[in-house]
Amino acid sequence: MTALEIIEEIKRLPREEQKRVIEFARRVAGNHPLRPEELGVLAQRMVDARDPAEADRLQEEIVRGFYGTPSDA
Repeated sequence: MTALEIIEEIKRLPREEQKRVIEFARRVAGNHPLRPEELGVLAQRMVDARDPAEADRLQEEIVRGFYGTPSDA
């Protein structure tokens, strides 16, 4: 499967699944601290999350985004 085929497949996913793919791609692409704007977006999503498991996952992503991965620390 080519990158273009994968991208087209992602475009057909429901919005929430697309968000998960984007979050995954960000983690893989950049094991570096997130910009303040990105942290702010994640923080707002965590506050707005109705599912406690989703809020916990977002909190972990915020911590990782603030400090970077252990290899970055």
